[in-house]
Amino acid sequence: MSSERLAIVCARRKGDSYRDFVLDQLRSLEGLSCRSMFGGYGLYLETDFFGILHDGRLYFKTDETTRANYRKHGMGPFAPSEKQVLKSYYEVPEEIVEDQEQLASWARKAAARRGMWKG
Repeated sequence: MSSERLAIVCARRKGDSYRDFVLDQLRSLEGLSCRSMFGGYGLYLETDFFGILHDGRLYFKTDETTRANYRKHGMGPFAPSEKQVLKSYYEVPEEIVEDQEQLASWARKAAARRGMWKG
């Protein structure tokens, strides 16, 4: 994915190679965009918020049917601070992030969780 394309789908604050890598890995998802938020980025599929990029880690929205797969890989919930834990967003295992097809599949499942959990 060219850097010009990334500028369109994600407002840039500064160079972020992990964000660029993740967006490139997800390039097969039509309607993918990201927005700067809270020191990281929110990932959207069309208007559905499904993922968070924060401190070099990727988190996807989960529910009771998908969360076990994240736990099976030893992943935990998004915790941007000691006092704040978003239990419906879990870290995506690095081996999934590195596999373009699996990552797109996990992203589609996360986007399907929209509206089911609020944080």
